[in-house]
Amino acid sequence: MTTVGFDPGAIGRGPSAPGTLDPGAFDPGAAAGRATDAILHDTLHGTERGVVVDSPPGAGKSTLVVRAALELAEAGRPLMVVAQTNAQVDDLVLRLAEKNPELPVGRLHSSDADAYDKALDALPQVRTSAKAGDLAGLPVVLSTAAKWAHVKVDEPWRHAIVDEAYQMRSDSLLAVAGLFERALFVGDPGQLDPFAIVGSEQWAGLSYDPSASAVSTLLAHNPGLPQHRLPVSWRLPASAAPLVSDAFYPFTPFRSGTGPGDRRLAFAVPSDGSGPDRVIDEAAASGWGLLELPARHTPRTDPEAVRAVAAVVRRLLDRGGAAVSERSPDPAPLTADRIAVGTAHRDQAAAVRAALADLGVRDVTVDTANRLQGREYDVTVVLHPLSGRPDATAFHLETGRLCVLASRHRHACVVVCREGVGTLLDDYPSTEPVQLGTLVKFPDGWEANHTVLAHLAEHRVSWRP
Repeated sequence: MTTVGFDPGAIGRGPSAPGTLDPGAFDPGAAAGRATDAILHDTLHGTERGVVVDSPPGAGKSTLVVRAALELAEAGRPLMVVAQTNAQVDDLVLRLAEKNPELPVGRLHSSDADAYDKALDALPQVRTSAKAGDLAGLPVVLSTAAKWAHVKVDEPWRHAIVDEAYQMRSDSLLAVAGLFERALFVGDPGQLDPFAIVGSEQWAGLSYDPSASAVSTLLAHNPGLPQHRLPVSWRLPASAAPLVSDAFYPFTPFRSGTGPGDRRLAFAVPSDGSGPDRVIDEAAASGWGLLELPARHTPRTDPEAVRAVAAVVRRLLDRGGAAVSERSPDPAPLTADRIAVGTAHRDQAAAVRAALADLGVRDVTVDTANRLQGREYDVTVVLHPLSGRPDATAFHLETGRLCVLASRHRHACVVVCREGVGTLLDDYPSTEPVQLGTLVKFPDGWEANHTVLAHLAEHRVSWRP
C-alpha cells in the first residue's frame, strides 16, 4: 500500500506515545497534499483499471472525490459517480456546484417523489432526471449504486468514482461494473460493513461472496491495483486520533491535522458537581469522558442510562459552551445542532429523543451508528453498545459500530455506560468459527472494545443517579 508522506516506522519511537507521530517531524498539510497528488496522478495518468484509497474518519474523502471529478471533467473525460445513498449523492452534487458553478452536472434519480434534495432544482448547471438518456453528454453524472444498476449504455464511461466503497457490497459493484472502464474507489475500511438482510455463511471463504465489501472483493481478484491512503484526519482532534488509530486502524495509522491546544472547549457556567457536569468538564479538558453507572443487567432501552445521556446533553446546552478551533479564532457557541447522540439500536435512539423532549431539548441529532456514518459534530454523547448487557453478541462487538460512534466529534466525546463491560468482554471472548479463505478483519471487536475501554477508564466519572 502506498504510504505517501507517512512513516509507519515512526510509530512508537522515542518519547512519542504509541500510535502518535513526533509533531516536529510531521507536517499534516504537506503529507495530505502529497497523498492526494499521488492519488490523482494514478487516477488521471495510470494504466490500471482501478485505484483504491483508504481513508480514516474525517480525512476528506468527499473533498478528494470532488477534486478528482473536477480534474477528470476538466481533462475532457466524462465520468459517472457512484455513491451509496441519496444523501451522499446530493451532498456531492452540491459540493461540485460550489467548486465549479460553470460545470454541467447530471443528477440521475429514481422515480420517487422525494428522490433527491429539491435544493438542486435551484442550481441552473444541475440537470435532474430519472432517465440516464436525458443526461447523456454531460461531463459528470451522479447517482446511487442501486439506480446505476438499472442503467444500460452502448458505450461505457471512461471513468467512474465510487464513493464510500467499503459500504458497497460486491454484488452491487458487479451490477455496475460494465458501465465504466476505469474507476477510483474511495472509502473508510474502519466503518460498518455493508448491510445484508440474509446470512452469508454459504459464501464464506469464496472469492465471489456477494455480501463482502466491493473493495475486498476487488482486491481479491486484482491484488496488483494501486492502493493509497489518506494519512490525516481533519475531524478528529489530537486527543482522539491516537486512540481511534490504535484501536481501529493499527496497520494503517494516521494522525490528527491539529495539535494539542489547537481546539478548546469551555463553558460559561461552572459545574454544579453532578455526574453529568463532572464528565463534561473531563471531556472538555481531555477530549474524552466516561460517565459510569452502577453495574446492572438492564433492558436494551435502559431508562437510567437513557436519562443520563439526556442529562449530559441538557447540561451541555445549559452551561453555555463555546468551541475554539483552527477554523476561526473567535469562540463558536456550542448549539444543539453541533451535538449528536449515538446509539446501537433504533429503539434506544427513540428513547433518548423522548427523554430529551421531556427536558425541552430540540434540534440535537439522535441516531444509530449506521445513520451517523460520514457526519461530524463538535461534541458527541454515546450510549455504549455493551452497557447493561448480559452477553456480548457479534452485533454489539462489531468493530465498525464502535469506530463510528467514537469518531464523529471535533472536540469531545462523552460515553455513558454501566460498570462491568470489561468483565463482560472477558466472559464472552470471540468464538466465531474460522473458515478457510476468509479474510480476517483486524482488529476484531473484542480487542477494539478493550482498547477503547482501557483509554476511557482514565477519564471515568462514577455516578449513582
